[in-house]
Amino acid sequence: MARQKGIIKLRGTIGDITFYKTQDGHLAREKGGVDASRIKNDPAFQRTRENGAEFGRAGKAGKVLRTAFRSLSLNASDSRMASRLTQQMMQVIKADAVSNRGLRNVLDGETELLKGFDFNAQGKLGNTLYAPFSSSIDRAAGTIDLEIPVFSPLTMLAAPEGTTHFKIVSAGAEIDFEAENYVISTSATEILPWNALDTEVISQSNGVTAASTKPLFLVVGVEFYQEVNGAMYPLKNGSYNPLAIVNVSGM
Repeated sequence: MARQKGIIKLRGTIGDITFYKTQDGHLAREKGGVDASRIKNDPAFQRTRENGAEFGRAGKAGKVLRTAFRSLSLNASDSRMASRLTQQMMQVIKADAVSNRGLRNVLDGETELLKGFDFNAQGKLGNTLYAPFSSSIDRAAGTIDLEIPVFSPLTMLAAPEGTTHFKIVSAGAEIDFEAENYVISTSATEILPWNALDTEVISQSNGVTAASTKPLFLVVGVEFYQEVNGAMYPLKNGSYNPLAIVNVSGM
């Protein structure tokens, strides 16, 4: 892979060289690779087939999780969030200590490894919300809760320039990675002023199926707003909004 330089940038294929554009700029690479039928059948590529199967499983699991939290992540994610989540799902799958290589999966892995995942690398929750908070997952009752004690937004919330208001959001989800479906519940505060006055205690409870046997997740995020002539506008179209997985209960 080579980077294109010069005024004129090419796209397409010339001979054995393919020119294309990515987020990293205009690149070029030589065509090549092993024939697909050989990868599919040749015993020498057994490890490749196993890795491919697990990577595909990670991609599907990541898509289910992204879809579950889509209503919150639409304005709180970066352009590489999907690929980063797939990489994290691969770590979950590799933690499967019971299945054979190539058959390892999310459910037999360690979904707890997803705790701390930030949907927005440009606005991480840990670099934004400094107020201490607690979370709990009651599997028997089907409740996924968040509580933030009283705090001063001006000192405990690192807001981007232009912020006048904010909102704390959370969501609890029960995700069935095998059936590729989910149950989700969301909560949000009112739009609050970003100033030195203390907030009220923030308590949010998100309900899912009681006594569920599926992995349960809690995400927490912050949305920033700017007030202009009495109307609230999302700041920078949400590019600084953090959203992260803060609690996970596996199988």
